[in-house]
Amino acid sequence: MKLAYWMYAGPAHIGTLRVASSFRNVHAIMHAPLGDDYFNVMRSMLERERDFTPVTASVVDRHVLSRGSRDKVVSNISRKGEEQRPDLIVLTPTCTSSILQEDLQNFVDRASLSSQADVILADVNHYRVNELQASDKTLDQIVRYYVEKARKEGLFKRSLTAIPSANIIGILTLGFHNQHDCRELKRLFRELGILINLIIPEGEFLKNIKNLPRAWFNAVPYREIGLMSATFLEKEYGMPYLSLAPIGISNTADFITQVEKLLNLWARVILGKSFQFALYIENQTKFVSQAAWFSKSIDCQNLAGKEAVVFGDATHAASITKILAGEMGIHVSCSGTYCKHDVERFNEQVQGLCDEVLITENHTKVGDTIARIEPSAIFGTQMERHIGKRIDIPCGVISSPVHIQNFPPGYRPFLGYEGTNQISDLIYNSFNLGMEDHLLDVFGGHDTKGISTKSLSKNEEGIILWVPEAESESRRIPGFVRGKIKRNTEIFAKQNNILEITVDVMYAAKERLNR
Repeated sequence: MKLAYWMYAGPAHIGTLRVASSFRNVHAIMHAPLGDDYFNVMRSMLERERDFTPVTASVVDRHVLSRGSRDKVVSNISRKGEEQRPDLIVLTPTCTSSILQEDLQNFVDRASLSSQADVILADVNHYRVNELQASDKTLDQIVRYYVEKARKEGLFKRSLTAIPSANIIGILTLGFHNQHDCRELKRLFRELGILINLIIPEGEFLKNIKNLPRAWFNAVPYREIGLMSATFLEKEYGMPYLSLAPIGISNTADFITQVEKLLNLWARVILGKSFQFALYIENQTKFVSQAAWFSKSIDCQNLAGKEAVVFGDATHAASITKILAGEMGIHVSCSGTYCKHDVERFNEQVQGLCDEVLITENHTKVGDTIARIEPSAIFGTQMERHIGKRIDIPCGVISSPVHIQNFPPGYRPFLGYEGTNQISDLIYNSFNLGMEDHLLDVFGGHDTKGISTKSLSKNEEGIILWVPEAESESRRIPGFVRGKIKRNTEIFAKQNNILEITVDVMYAAKERLNR
């Protein structure tokens, strides 16, 4: 645990609450001090939910600190059980309340005696895991709990569905374009003749979890969430799973090909036939997705040789890197992720597609890397978008952490063939095209750019300052190269211990670069 003003992945309790609030008729009790209970507001705002978020804060205050919180927590669990009539109540502490080292499992056991709902304690180490790991662990815990419960009650069914079916695991609230991706994935499976058995956790009732093993296979579109549940189902019931995200033309084709192989394991026995999806892939690539055509167009060829930096969660960063380098001919100078727990897989996915790999949770390292490379465009999270604004480099957002902009009312999937069109638009529109900045400077308009005095380049005594005369001189430089010249001038000033940039310093830097 560390103090930071920016985190790529939130604290563990946020992951637990995301899973709990995604299921239907599940209530979460958060054992936390005031200030840790921002999840309700965040979810209501971003998801634009009409209903109240099913999360209650059992506040740790001075009274709790003096006499303990057992009675208060148990009372809150019992009260919410009577008011909301949930099927499950999940109790989770936060990093702050975990310092008290109270026996919360004892609280759960006591509350279970009087509550008609099931009550569990989130089995997560809040000091060692982040939001993504906690959500994966909590989902796995709930799946195991209800599969075992159904087995004990004699309600468990293992027989496969009569027609090919799949579970989609890992779609949940506050995900990056998750609702749009889910819709596109359902459309893809429907066109392949595959029934959707269950989608968990988003919008599913707990009583249906017992039917998970009836599907022919599991699809885990995001490796960050759902992989533990899929691994458990494979180990216990022999259910195969796919953890390849169908993002981009190549990945989507590979995904469908793997689906075909998994279906044919059972199709010959149950249906007496086999599936062939090669023609479907060809038709979708040629006539539905415009990405394959666009990658060969003159517009896309204008992007050839341009440099890009990619950073985000492991699933999206690896997929976008593959699209940029493999499908659009754009040079990826650096590809990185903040998912340290999936480093091995990430390195395998981006090997040979980029010049360097960056694995870090420190946004300043990402910013310094971007400033050093000076790419033509960035593809990252909201933090990289802010970094790009500071140093005048455009950025396309391709990964969580989420922002209100990542919950568009329109249809904007990243998965499947429609997702390839959306990603192509995002990539193309993220680059500064041709002479547009220069033309805006010439003809004027609200988009005309002035000189930005913000920079990631700092010396030990602070930010390098530009005098008014130098700022005025810099405005005469065409906009499409102004940012690069400004950065080069600041680098020259830093190397020569110059704290104030004047017109003379600008020309001295220019002469140095022209040598």
